[in-house]
Amino acid sequence: MIYSSDLLKNKTALITGSNRGIGKAILETFARSGANIVACARKETPEFIEYVKNIAKTYKVNTQTLFFDLTDENEIKESLKKLFNEKCQIDILVNNAGVAHGGFLQMTSLSKIKEIFEINFFSQLLIIQYITKIMLRQKCGSIINIGSVAGMDSYPGYSAYGTSKAALIHATKTLSQEFAPYKIRINAIAPGLTATDMSLQMEEKASKVMISDSAMKRLATPQEIADTALFLASDMSSFINGQVIRVDGGMK
Repeated sequence: MIYSSDLLKNKTALITGSNRGIGKAILETFARSGANIVACARKETPEFIEYVKNIAKTYKVNTQTLFFDLTDENEIKESLKKLFNEKCQIDILVNNAGVAHGGFLQMTSLSKIKEIFEINFFSQLLIIQYITKIMLRQKCGSIINIGSVAGMDSYPGYSAYGTSKAALIHATKTLSQEFAPYKIRINAIAPGLTATDMSLQMEEKASKVMISDSAMKRLATPQEIADTALFLASDMSSFINGQVIRVDGGMK
């Protein structure tokens, strides 16, 4: 894809799970398009700090890092409170961080299901609550939730993961109507199986089924998801709201 270096100029994007996979691709794609970046990850590492500094230097944008665990409500609150209190500008939120899980219901404890929902759903809502406080002050914003085709289609073994993503997708549609009067758009991307570390957690048989169900007979690349996020983040999608865009190669 050919990028315009000013497509997101003067905008600031907060991206969760930006240290690998889809989140990392989104971080670099947005920076390449002129956005300043708030890069979020679970743990601070020298490698990630250096990577974010290099992004700033390469694309001549401002960057900062935030670290919090999505299972720790207080960590999330304290990190995001700082942004609000310091009157930081956040124009774009990408709720990308999440966890994959596969397992039949009878083999999955209720505590594990609650953990999956805490990471993939409740923490996302908490982040939206805090970031929309900033966006309401600005009277504009674009929020992009990373869902999954597993939240739209049913697959055996996805009683925890699939339903957590389905909840996020439903929240996307509901919240898009709540915040539209304040010029805040909320959309979701539902990737098919994507070539990331997360895809390696799937059983080989299940992976082959999802690839076979795609008309293009391959996995998505993180960059293909990032390109879709760029479109939703930019003014090119100014009249798109409450939508779920599948990036799945044409699944049956």
